[in-house]
Order: sequence, then structure tokens, then C-alpha cells
Amino acid sequence: MNQTKTVLIITLFVVLCGLVLSFSTFAGEKSLIMATTTSTEETGLLDYLAPYFTRDTGIELKWVATGSGKALMLGQNCDVDVLLVHAPDAEKEYVAKGYGINRREIMYNDFVIIGPVADLAGIHGKSVKESLEAIKSKKGIFVSRGDNSGTHIKEISLWQQANLFVPDKESWYIQAGQGMLATIAIAAERGGYTLADRGTYIKYEDNMAGRPPLKILVQGDPDLINQYSVIIVNPARCLNAKTDLAMKFSEWMAGNSAQKRIQDFTLIGKQLFFPNAK
Repeated sequence: MNQTKTVLIITLFVVLCGLVLSFSTFAGEKSLIMATTTSTEETGLLDYLAPYFTRDTGIELKWVATGSGKALMLGQNCDVDVLLVHAPDAEKEYVAKGYGINRREIMYNDFVIIGPVADLAGIHGKSVKESLEAIKSKKGIFVSRGDNSGTHIKEISLWQQANLFVPDKESWYIQAGQGMLATIAIAAERGGYTLADRGTYIKYEDNMAGRPPLKILVQGDPDLINQYSVIIVNPARCLNAKTDLAMKFSEWMAGNSAQKRIQDFTLIGKQLFFPNAK
């Protein structure tokens, strides 16, 4: 009788181990890895959206947040399955070179130039070109992301559009090499200016209990639109990429439910991102 019980217990144990192993394998298959920008994480948008995505699709979303340039490289190296980035020119080149497929615009906000209330360079209300000229002329402290992120790429393009050399050798031009919130913190500490996406600036306002030492001084220029897109890693290059799951994420982000949730995502009564999926 004891021998029979022992055999039964061993059998049940083996069955349970098999079920656990099968469940773990299944869970692994339903896990999607994404490379994205710091702004989608630092604002809390992904923490807000991810549970709804899992609920609707059964897919667990994991991500690494970095600059868009590094995110694109992670996709190029087949380290992730899908991208959510905001560097349109670099994205189009990435797709043209065959590294990604199905680039889909999902949402946008805009870039703003922020700085201290004292505004020693006098840029408040000026155009982007006039503002950068004034900062350069006054040698005002300007803190750049300096990390090949979407924001850094945009900043470089703004200097160039203003017919100014990027002042990366000037003592008043500081390259942070960090994420957006850290860059803003450095600019605040130095009493300087920086380019930020509005969503992260609102998060910064929230962190500062609505009394941030840096204020929005330049905004509304058409060149400051900040478009975010989803790109699927090309399965022809990355044979292990979970293309089917990446496609479901892309379709979900462009769907009515996610677009409504993006629209409803606010901090201190302000909308951080604006859905515009086609």
C-alpha cells in the first residue's frame, strides 16, 4: 500500500513538473520585448498601457528604455522584437535599409525649449531660430541630451535649420549623455536651457509639485512636432523575432481602445500625448 502511494506521489510530481514547464514555455512564447524611448517610460505611459495590452491580448510586454538611436540599434542587432521610437528621419532610413517593417505612426506631442524664469538670454516667446541665436550670443548654458536620442537628433537639426554650427566645443554647451528627466535636472541645477518633449516636461512639473524651476519659454513652432511610431523588426533578418506578437502590439496601439487610453493619459490635468494612428 505504501509502495502504491509512493508511485502515485512520484507520478503526480512528474505531471506537475510537466505542467509548470509547459506553462513557463507558453509564457515565454507570449512575451514581447520592445526597445523604446526614455519619454514613454519616464512619463509613466508604458506602465499605464502595458496591463491593458496584456489583458486584451494575453501578451506580456517587456521593454528597455533608451534613446531612439540606441533603440534602433537594438532592433538592427535583433535584440528586440519591436520598437516604439520618435526619430522619423532615422526611422525611415532604418526601414529603407531593411532593418524594420510596417512603420506605423501612433501618437505625437511636441518639443519645447525650457529654461529659468530669469531667462538671461531673453528667448521667451521667440522663434526657435531666434532663441538659439540668442543663447549662442549670450553664451547661455544649454544642456543637450548628447545621447543620439530622438530629442538629441531633433536638437541637432534645429541648430542646423537655424544656420548655426552645433556648439559642441563651447564651454556653455553641456552634453548630459542621459535621459530626459536627468537632463532637465542638470539644466535646472546649472540655471540653463534645454530641449524637452512636452510629455516629459509635464512629468517634471508633476515631480516638482507644479512649481518647476524651469519653465516653457519657446513652443508652438511647426518644426517642434514630435511624432512617435511603432516599427516591427524585420523577420527576414532576425529569424527569432516574434513578428506575430509584434504585429499584434502594433495593431493594438493603433486600435480604438489604445488610442483612447493614450488620449486619456494625463498628469496635473494636462494631456501628455495625442493619438494619431491612421
